[in-house]
Amino acid sequence: MKALAVGGMSDHVHVLLSLPPTMAIAKAIQLIKAGSSKWMHQQQGTRFEWQVGYGAFTIGISQVEATTHYILSQDKHHAKKNFADEWKTFLKRHGLPED
Repeated sequence: MKALAVGGMSDHVHVLLSLPPTMAIAKAIQLIKAGSSKWMHQQQGTRFEWQVGYGAFTIGISQVEATTHYILSQDKHHAKKNFADEWKTFLKRHGLPED
């Protein structure tokens, strides 16, 4: 897999990945969470754990530039709307249940 963009805030992270067709999204998330938790432990000397859940969505190639811009400007974006409210709006817009 290849990370195209990574960014976020203190309470969440956004990652735009290019995955090979043979890699399941769940496997990619498992590798990212495990590797970053190990790195945090090695760098900070403290235990770090991710939450259990995650959201994963696909985009088309024409959306890469806009998605990268969104990911890299999280601080400006969340100055207007916090993550929890944005997440609820996103789920509602796409007809997904809040859980």
